Amino acid sequence: MPRKEIHPKYFDTKFICTTCSNEFVGGSTKGEEIRLDTCSNCHPFYTGNQQYSNAAGRIERFNTKFVKKEETAKKAALDSEAQKAANAKTKKATKPEA
Repeated sequence: MPRKEIHPKYFDTKFICTTCSNEFVGGSTKGEEIRLDTCSNCHPFYTGNQQYSNAAGRIERFNTKFVKKEETAKKAALDSEAQKAANAKTKKATKPEA
């Protein structure tokens, strides 16, 4: 048996969804009426109407950033190979034969 006066008061709570006006009854210690922003009746994940939005072109910005990164890496590798070839030519030209 639970001890008296140490547990919060438990209410039969009426939950009201402010989006779709769905009402259902549950239990809570918060109060007799709780207003929700979304419920399982109108939330896109539960209804199957989930849509992925492209918030202000973020996906495109992400993709262009990494395309630029790959292009820069390729250019750096080509420049490095060209410099190595140039260094090898100058080294052969300046090194006297013994």
